[in-house]
Amino acid sequence: MGMDVAEQRLKLSCLQSTDRQGAEEIRRMPVKILQIGEGNFLRGFFDWMINECRKQGNFEGSVAISQPRSSGSSKLETLKTQDGLYTLIIRGLEQGKAVEKLEIIPVLSRMIDPYQEWVDFLSIGQSPELEIIVSNTTEAGLIYRPEVLVDGTPIESYPGKLAYLLHKRFTAFAGDPVKGLLILPLELLERGGDELKRCVLQYSQDWGFSTAFMEWVERDNRFLNSLVDRIVTGYPASEAEAWFAKLGYRDELLNVAEPYHFWAIEGEVELEQQLPLQKSGLNVHWVQDLRPYHQRKVRILNGAHTLMTPLALLHGLSHVREVMEHAEFGVYVAAAVEQEIIPSMSRTTSMEPSELLLYADSVYERFSNPFIQHNLADIALNSLVKFKVRLLPSIVAYVELGCGLPERLIQGFAGLLRYYKVQETTTGFQGITLLGEQYPLRDDPALLSILAGIWYGAEDRALVDTTAMILDNQDLWGSSLCRIEGLLEAITYYLEELEGSSSEAVDFFARKK
Repeated sequence: MGMDVAEQRLKLSCLQSTDRQGAEEIRRMPVKILQIGEGNFLRGFFDWMINECRKQGNFEGSVAISQPRSSGSSKLETLKTQDGLYTLIIRGLEQGKAVEKLEIIPVLSRMIDPYQEWVDFLSIGQSPELEIIVSNTTEAGLIYRPEVLVDGTPIESYPGKLAYLLHKRFTAFAGDPVKGLLILPLELLERGGDELKRCVLQYSQDWGFSTAFMEWVERDNRFLNSLVDRIVTGYPASEAEAWFAKLGYRDELLNVAEPYHFWAIEGEVELEQQLPLQKSGLNVHWVQDLRPYHQRKVRILNGAHTLMTPLALLHGLSHVREVMEHAEFGVYVAAAVEQEIIPSMSRTTSMEPSELLLYADSVYERFSNPFIQHNLADIALNSLVKFKVRLLPSIVAYVELGCGLPERLIQGFAGLLRYYKVQETTTGFQGITLLGEQYPLRDDPALLSILAGIWYGAEDRALVDTTAMILDNQDLWGSSLCRIEGLLEAITYYLEELEGSSSEAVDFFARKK
């Protein structure tokens, strides 16, 4: 390289001749995609996909990238200094075997800070070659917040920026129907496309845009709902220097993702002509109804996370892989998914049990990824609402099928209540593990206050009475859960078992086989 690794930053000049020529050619191509979001996920998921399409000759164009918030300017500046390049490391398990791949992603041709380059940002929207807008601004980014429109001043919210950009495009092309765009929000929000369109139309109404424009937005632009799935862990701080030595250059945007990827998009397969993802061999599905895919992910993948977390933390475990490799916990999680969660979905999904079981197998493999340290304490954030959305519907559905109570899910429910055996202290809400170690509870303070009030003085009444107070609280669950026959008694029983098991996790689960 002719320069010390500590000084050499990833740039076009770092690439081999053929790769450099290819990257330079991409930078000369028209911008067909505007990407709102500079974060790890889009770079480890969408940009990687576009590069796969490009490598197979299925996509000719480039991506302009812009940050949704002013706080993202530093990462955009780093991209500029690296000529839009970054390295993606894909590592994990595929069919039980460890894999590790790395490549430089060269699809980003323009980096535009809308807070400093507002005119340039809007000009992208008026380009005849633009076809697609993709975003990941987090769920909090797809929210309508009233704003005053001041000509020449950048708009703060992403939906507001999009509304204004579309209006500029509508004006530039005199409302030409064929100049409508394909708009793909990748935020983890159910029916995010519908919500983004609603926000755009609300801003349009606020700002007095014409009826003709709003009809063009509705008729000629496609706001697609989709579901994305890939674990992208981002910059590997503890390993970065070792990677720089191996790569021969420094890359401040080094990114790490798992091999697994999945994208379900609610739209007709003909949209492949604009976005040839399936044609490029990617695990992308154009579907008529997104709901089965959303339910599959929420009930199985997210449900398994929420099931394991309180119990595992109470017994002193700290990472997802640690749970899956545990002789008792791993068996417990898989049995709950296969024998209780999947059967509970029989009336509400069009997917066959065999398809759900294959998906579950892929989830176990991902949970066992030796390259990812997925902290249970992070997953535990807001576990009350997560349980209500991810696991409670499985319990209710299982009971309604006439199968009785799902024993393992009830054990998990008891674990949740024991994890939330909380007291308020001067430093916040605290709980105590079965090992006697203190931990902080991170959840809605109003819900934590309710539980702290119920658990306070619990030693002066029967455990079944305390459990009944929790299950009967509609602020926690939306309705009284005491209506579910046998639930109160079963959870009380498992709470007693938990307290009796102390640190012996194996003993607790072994007795319930």
